[in-house]
Amino acid sequence: MFSLLERVLRMGEGKKLKRIEDKVALVNEFEPEVERLSDPELTAKTAEFKQRFADGEILDDLLPEAFAVVREASRRVLKMRHFDVQIMGGLILHEGKIAEMKTGEGKTLVATLPVYLNALEGKGVHVVTVNDYLARRDSEWMGKLYEFLGLRVGLIQSEMHPVHRKQAYDADITYGTNNEFGFDYLRDNMATSVDERTQRGYHYAIVDEVDSILIDEARTPLIISGQPEQSADTYYSFARIVPKLKKTEHYEVDEKHRTVSITEEGVAKVEDALGIDNMYDHVNSQLVNHLQQALKAHALFKKDVDYIVKDGEVIIVDEFTGRLMDGRRYSEGLHQAIEAKEGVKIREENQTLATITLQNYFRMYDKLAGMTGTAATEADEFMHIYKLATVVIPTNQPMIRDDMPDSIYKTEDIKFKAVIEDIVERNGRGQPVLVGTVSIEKSEMLSKMLKRRGIKHEVLNAKYHEREAEIIAQAGRKGAVTIATNMAGRGVDIILGGNPQDPQEADEVREAGGLHITATERHESRRIDNQLRGRSGRQGDPGSSRFYLSLEDDLMRLFGSERIGGIMERLGVPDDQPIEHGMISKSIETAQKQVEAQNFGIRKHVLEYDDVMNKQREVIYEERLRVLEGEDVRERILDMINNVMRAVVGVFTSDSTYPEEWDWDGLFSYVNQVFPLGWGKDALEVTSITQEELIDKLVESAQAKYGERETEFGEELMRDIERLVVLEVIDNKWREHLYEMDYLKEGIGLRAIGQRDPLVEYKSEAYDMFQAMIEGIKEDTLRYMFHVQVVKDEPVKPKQQAMVTSGGSSGEPKKPKVKDDKDRIGRNDRCPCGSGKKYKKCCGAA
Repeated sequence: MFSLLERVLRMGEGKKLKRIEDKVALVNEFEPEVERLSDPELTAKTAEFKQRFADGEILDDLLPEAFAVVREASRRVLKMRHFDVQIMGGLILHEGKIAEMKTGEGKTLVATLPVYLNALEGKGVHVVTVNDYLARRDSEWMGKLYEFLGLRVGLIQSEMHPVHRKQAYDADITYGTNNEFGFDYLRDNMATSVDERTQRGYHYAIVDEVDSILIDEARTPLIISGQPEQSADTYYSFARIVPKLKKTEHYEVDEKHRTVSITEEGVAKVEDALGIDNMYDHVNSQLVNHLQQALKAHALFKKDVDYIVKDGEVIIVDEFTGRLMDGRRYSEGLHQAIEAKEGVKIREENQTLATITLQNYFRMYDKLAGMTGTAATEADEFMHIYKLATVVIPTNQPMIRDDMPDSIYKTEDIKFKAVIEDIVERNGRGQPVLVGTVSIEKSEMLSKMLKRRGIKHEVLNAKYHEREAEIIAQAGRKGAVTIATNMAGRGVDIILGGNPQDPQEADEVREAGGLHITATERHESRRIDNQLRGRSGRQGDPGSSRFYLSLEDDLMRLFGSERIGGIMERLGVPDDQPIEHGMISKSIETAQKQVEAQNFGIRKHVLEYDDVMNKQREVIYEERLRVLEGEDVRERILDMINNVMRAVVGVFTSDSTYPEEWDWDGLFSYVNQVFPLGWGKDALEVTSITQEELIDKLVESAQAKYGERETEFGEELMRDIERLVVLEVIDNKWREHLYEMDYLKEGIGLRAIGQRDPLVEYKSEAYDMFQAMIEGIKEDTLRYMFHVQVVKDEPVKPKQQAMVTSGGSSGEPKKPKVKDDKDRIGRNDRCPCGSGKKYKKCCGAA
């Protein structure tokens, strides 16, 4: 039974297909006309279409003739002419929908139609595949067609240099994997100059094997991680330095507002202890935060009051309830500072530098489309998450595959013996068999059993994509036996006879019954079962399939094995005899639907949480891009001065009390720490001033001080410094924010115990944390801009960060090479890697 939404989605499919068939007829009308064109005339059509588009013609108007041109070019270049059903699939993809087309219907060729048409806009088209091998194969194969028509094709592969990536994205059509597209998006938003960015927008994407990428792989977010810059050693160093500082002389504490601020004398003492010239130099940007957190840990946070130390771990005490808050950590490095203060082990792990889910990456495209052989069972999810409708395209030839009823046995051992007997029997008469398993372990067990029977076979498990493609392409040869785990080898057709040049073997295979699918277990998703079954019966070929189950299989054990076992007992079925009954097959399908709904709920839940982060990510990345593209940062910094001063005055003063009652000492202590104005109470007439007047005077003075800094550095250098500092601060604060969001997400589920909705709590706390981060960005930017010093004879370079992408390659910078004594780097020289640090504290630390 289809769900209500599925039934609604399927209503009117006949009308949809009729509308598409009418458009196919229009394409066919152009065929005689384009057949008469010479090769140069056919190629020239691309320039003509581009000009017509520029003159105001829309793509839908160009479509019939453009599709006819692609079909004719394919016939000449690839020796393949698009079937009418392939034209239908191309129409669906152009409309931004999912085309479900059975295996062997030629989806790779179908994509050339909408790819060509949409590439005419000049904004770039992305074709997304599941692995590097398929991306390379399809770009080379279909690339001949595109190049004949005058379009450039690019290819993204793992381990590719950024310069080559940029060239690939600048092409009209770019092939690559979902992971590479997603990681390039993240890397672009960590770039420190516009030239480092590789992608040029998210106009139109076609996702091949769309169910695999947008559903199966979408459960795991893409993450770029690296070693946290706040190393444990640095925390321990500050934990030793801070207790030597004297209160009032080196730092001031405001217990009422829970703030602590370092004095100029304190800064000098810390710099002396660290052996550095200027703590506020951009290459020392993390040290200021280290010092601030170490001071807070020392002066404001008390053991057995704010936290306890239990089993070598610092655990926060809830200030309202007095309960221990397991799994929660203070933000911005404070927790690590307390761990260092108490001498316990600092919890260090790879820190998330950038992350996004595939759902949110692909939802950025202006138009998204997909194709697969199995999408209908997930139509609800595609519509709900991606707003993608699914349209089932008819097959070019009638489907004649014989899908036999499931055979259910009492035990797994008996089931596998039956599987082996069936394989041996079919192999003996030359029928090729594709055996599907749900795990590598089961594949290896079957392989051993077949070896004992002397049956030659191949085993696939999706580890080596090119070897996998070679094996699966030969799975239709006479007498071939191929074992595949969760249907490895997708993207490659299984052709009967294995070799299109040898029709005689193909005929022998057809006489033997075509390709037979032996499935050794039901997957929890009907879609995966359909993927396996769909490998047989290609283009009207004969074929057959059967699923072998036992009451000990996971799905049967969890859903209804007792009931089915009872039926088998009542019927008196012997242990070695299977039962085949429609009611049992319905029961299994119902169980699969329950699991599918449960898994959909899990993915939806993950996405709801990531949607919160996604809004924040968009804000931060847009801000970074504006800075990279040269927006006037000076005006923004002047606004920051106004915003921060207004916020600070609001903390230390009140319009409901007299000015002489305001916390003037706290105010000027804080102001002079961020903006070194040297102000005190004697600088103002404090008895009659209003809050607005105070804000105006502080802002005016700070902006004048900023003008002095600009005169000191020069306008051009000041703009460069502003850009570097803003990017540095945004990146540092964003990394800290991601770190804290990870911890928030880890523990938020416990709120349900207190009858509170974890998602609502997460949204609320994430919003508060984001607002705090934005304020922190403003404050830190101003702190650095008012204290930074630049050595003019050295290039100012952004720091390099060692990065690792989950499922990708390491981006760790290479160590400098030392050739001989005359080229040897001094330990106190600047490191040649560009970090700005001394060699002994950077690449020479080892």
